[in-house]
Amino acid sequence: MELIDDEYCFVCGHKNPIGLKLDFSFDGKTIKTEFIPKKEHQGYLNIVHGGIISTLLDEAMVKLAIVMGMPVVTAQMEIRLRKPLNVGQKIIVEAEILTNTKKMLEAYAKAKTDDNVMIAEAKGKLVKV
Repeated sequence: MELIDDEYCFVCGHKNPIGLKLDFSFDGKTIKTEFIPKKEHQGYLNIVHGGIISTLLDEAMVKLAIVMGMPVVTAQMEIRLRKPLNVGQKIIVEAEILTNTKKMLEAYAKAKTDDNVMIAEAKGKLVKV
């Protein structure tokens, strides 16, 4: 399988007209991005949909692997949504690699507010392609 980036990724693609267009910073070990959800990202009134938060966690883990030269796809992800996130409230999403084997990576991602409140975290198994 060949993974081709045509810049239409929902999270990071800058050509996707309905995408989030997020930029990530890489420090050599971890990756980080910031997101301020809008009204269109809500589930219940003024509360960000858990699927959007889960998508951000997934993207951070996969993006980190790709930046490190390891193209992967998510095989399994376990998410813990800890606190609701309000529309308009900024979160910082970070990811790191926990283990790296010949065929798979295990990664961890977290989403926190500016004042360090844990919103959600995830562990993922990512298969190398």
